[in-house]
Amino acid sequence: MNKNDLVAAVASSTGLSKSDAAKAIDGTVDAITAALQGGGEVRLVGFGTFSVSHRKATTGRNPRTGEKIDIAATNVPKFKSGKALKAAVN
Repeated sequence: MNKNDLVAAVASSTGLSKSDAAKAIDGTVDAITAALQGGGEVRLVGFGTFSVSHRKATTGRNPRTGEKIDIAATNVPKFKSGKALKAAVN
């Protein structure tokens, strides 16, 4: 499912127009992104939790030349699914 499919599904299940559903989805994604940028987390009970995880700096290898390269520390988004979502998938 891509974003257009999601917009169509939300529009049909809520009775909103496709443009209103797209605005709602964009607003949700923007709010989650802003919360994660601020170092917080977003918990959607039954669905899951979005959070930020810190990945420390490491040393890797270029597979083509074998030369060592430094991989910088970075923050990465993380999602942990909730109990209801796990149950729905299984």
